[in-house]
Amino acid sequence: MTTRPSNHPASIDPHESGRRFGIRDGLFHAVAQGGGEQYLSAFALLLHATPFQLSLLSAIPQLLGTWAQLISVKISHWFPNRASQVFWGIIGQSVAWIPILTLPLLWPHQGPWLLIAAVAMYFTFSHFTSPAWNSLITDLLEPNERGMYFARRARTIAMTSFLALCLAGALLSFFEQQHLLWVGFAVMFLIASLCRSASALLLLKVSGLPPHEPSSNPAGFLVFFRTMSDNFRRFLLFSGLMHSAVLVAGPFFVLYLLQDLHLTHWQYGTWLAAGIIGQFLTLPAWGQFGDRFGNKALLSFTGLLVAFLPMLYLFGTSWPFLVTVNFFGGVVWAGLGLGLNNYVFDAVQPTDRAKAVAISSVVNAIGWAMGTMVGSVLITMLPARLQVGALILESVSNLPFIFFLSGLLRLIVSATLLRTFHEPRRVEQRAHHRLVWELPLLKPLRQLSRRPTIGNQ
Repeated sequence: MTTRPSNHPASIDPHESGRRFGIRDGLFHAVAQGGGEQYLSAFALLLHATPFQLSLLSAIPQLLGTWAQLISVKISHWFPNRASQVFWGIIGQSVAWIPILTLPLLWPHQGPWLLIAAVAMYFTFSHFTSPAWNSLITDLLEPNERGMYFARRARTIAMTSFLALCLAGALLSFFEQQHLLWVGFAVMFLIASLCRSASALLLLKVSGLPPHEPSSNPAGFLVFFRTMSDNFRRFLLFSGLMHSAVLVAGPFFVLYLLQDLHLTHWQYGTWLAAGIIGQFLTLPAWGQFGDRFGNKALLSFTGLLVAFLPMLYLFGTSWPFLVTVNFFGGVVWAGLGLGLNNYVFDAVQPTDRAKAVAISSVVNAIGWAMGTMVGSVLITMLPARLQVGALILESVSNLPFIFFLSGLLRLIVSATLLRTFHEPRRVEQRAHHRLVWELPLLKPLRQLSRRPTIGNQ
C-alpha cells in the first residue's frame, strides 16, 4: 500500500492559492510603497510645496480614498466576484502613477496642487480595492490564524519596503548629485506603476477563491452604523481620534528632517528604513501576541507607547538618535497597526466585514484630515522658542513642539478611551503586568535570562 505524497494536488488546501497571492501582492505593493508612496512628500518639496500643501497632500487623498471604500461596497454587485473588483482597483493604482509623475512636471507652477489631485486619484483606487480585498482574504483564514498571517504579510511588506527605500534613497542621491533629481523620481514612480501591474497579473492566476456570500441583512451604511454594537462604536472613536492625534505631527517629519535639519535624501531614506526594520523584526511576535491574548491587549500596550515617540524629538537632532527613535517607532507601530486592522475583523459578523472595513477607514480618514489641519494651523502659530518662567526651550524650528503636542494628544486618547471597549474573541487571559514580558524585544530578553548556564546543567 502506498501513501499519497503530501504535495499531491488533492492534499493541497484549495485556499492556498489565494493566501499566496495575498503575500505576493504585499511584496509588489511594498515596492510601490517603499519606492513610491514614501517619497511623495519629498517629491512635493522638490515642487516647492508649502506646509499647508503638505498637510493637504496627507489629508485629502486619504479622505477621498476612504469614501471610495463606501462606493466600493455599494457597487460590489456590479462585479462578477470580489477578485474582479480587486483586479480593476489595482489596475487603477498602476495607471495613476503616470499623472503623479507627469502633471507636476508639465505644469510646474501648479505642481503641488496637481500632485495632490493625482495622489488623490491613486489612493481612491487603492481604497476602492480595500473592502473586497480584506473580505476575500479573511474568508481564507481561520480566526486564530489571522494575526500570524497578516503579520507574515506585513513582515514581507516591511522587508521589501526597506530594500526599496534604501535603493530609492541611493537613486535619488545619485541623481541629486547630477542635478537631475526629477529623473530619480521618474524612475521610482514608473517602477511603482509596473509593480502594481504585476499584482494584477498575479491575481488572474489565482484559483480556488471562496464565493462571496451576500449579507442576510443587506442594510445600508446608515442602518449598519446605527445597529453596530456599542463596543465597536467605541473602538471606532478610539481609532479615529488616535489617527487625528498622530496626524497633527505626521505630515511634517519630512519638512523637519529635509529642510530644518538638512538631511540628505539617503539619510532621510535611512530614517524611514529604520522604522521598517523595527516592523520587520517584531511583526511575527505582535501577530502571536494578538492571536493569543487578543487585539485589545495589543492596542492597550501600543496605544500608550505610541504617545511617547514624537516627544523624543525634543531631546536631540543627531542623525543616529533620530534613526534610533524611528526604529522603536516602527516596533510600536507594527503592533498598533496590526491591532487596529485585526480588531475590525473580530468585532463584526463575516458578512459585514466589508462594511466594517469601509466605515473604519472613513472614520480614520476624518480623524486623519482633522489632525493634519490642526497641525498646519499650529505650524503658523507656535514659536520656535518657548519660555516658561526660568525655563527656556529653543529648537531649530517649532516642529519639535508640535511633535510633543501630538504625543500628548495620543496619551489623552489612549488613557481615556482604551478602557471603554473590550476584546470580542475568547482569548487567553493574563494580568497586564505579566503580559509585559510577552511583548516583542522583551520576551527574548526574558527567555535569555532564564536560560540555564553550563554550570547549572
